Amino acid sequence: VYSMKTELNENEQIVKQGAANLQKGLETVGGKLFLTNHRLVFESHKMNIQGGNTEINLSDIHSSAKGWTKFLGLIPLMPNTLAIHTDSGQEYRFVLFGRGTWEAAINTTKSK
Repeated sequence: VYSMKTELNENEQIVKQGAANLQKGLETVGGKLFLTNHRLVFESHKMNIQGGNTEINLSDIHSSAKGWTKFLGLIPLMPNTLAIHTDSGQEYRFVLFGRGTWEAAINTTKSK
């Protein structure tokens, strides 16, 4: 169980949490991913070059798709990536364990 550093909003609760990496260009940023009943919050570890938090409101998520982690962005290595697509056209690629469970939890929480 991780503790989320990002402050929860009123009536916001953590639904799911786990270790994850966020693909930022060629760098994979390690950290923790939290799903709340309002948003996805990625908090990076302090040792990353590209640190900081990434927040995606569930209402902004257009779709999600399972994908592959790619070495140097080209060579498929592992089928453990979950891509989140927002209404504004942005894509966030999370490398995590149990991507199907994450995808189902996001979709279930989003539809409530």
